[in-house]
Amino acid sequence: MEHRSVDAVLLDMDGTILNSIKVAERVWGEWALRHGLDVEAFLPTVHGVQSVETIGRLGLPGVDPVAEAEFVTQAEIDTVDGIEAIEGAAAFLAALADCRWAVVTSAPRQLALRRIQAAGLPVPPLLVAAEDVERGKPAPDCFHLAAECLGTTADRCLVIEDSVAGIMAAERAGASILVVTATHHRPMETPHPAIVDYRGLGAVPATGGSVRIGPIG
Repeated sequence: MEHRSVDAVLLDMDGTILNSIKVAERVWGEWALRHGLDVEAFLPTVHGVQSVETIGRLGLPGVDPVAEAEFVTQAEIDTVDGIEAIEGAAAFLAALADCRWAVVTSAPRQLALRRIQAAGLPVPPLLVAAEDVERGKPAPDCFHLAAECLGTTADRCLVIEDSVAGIMAAERAGASILVVTATHHRPMETPHPAIVDYRGLGAVPATGGSVRIGPIG
């Protein structure tokens, strides 16, 4: 990717700064089995969107999406073994310490904080979580809110994402986008620049409170 100067960096959490796939798929897999779902077909649908939306769109008779989402979230909070930071993420976030940045996630706040801490990553100065917006990704609301809280607009931010829903939300918000592919099982077709992980990626404070993102060296 080329060097770029932006007002702020907005990072997704799961699959972007940390890898929680094993934990999430274990919890969701057990949930899917209890409800008679095809686990292999169901698991790819749970990433990047709010749990209540994942369950709600199934239309399962007699299932309360809100109650089931709360059950799944608590199970995920209780299960953090195997959560790891994406390679180089800790150093990259440390480089952002004097810049404007936020984590913008579809996970509930309590779960997000639990995973960030389990991965050994710093608690972000701003965390926009599921309960902070009425419409989750792929709606752009979360990125607009994060940018506003940081004193700028989404079109002046770099969004770092890994999921289709998150990328779509960032596109709709008008943000610049960088895709992280560390947890992808297969190549993703995207017009946006992509990196496997954060090794070799730097962040340097620039003039006017902006931050310059690009390869180190």
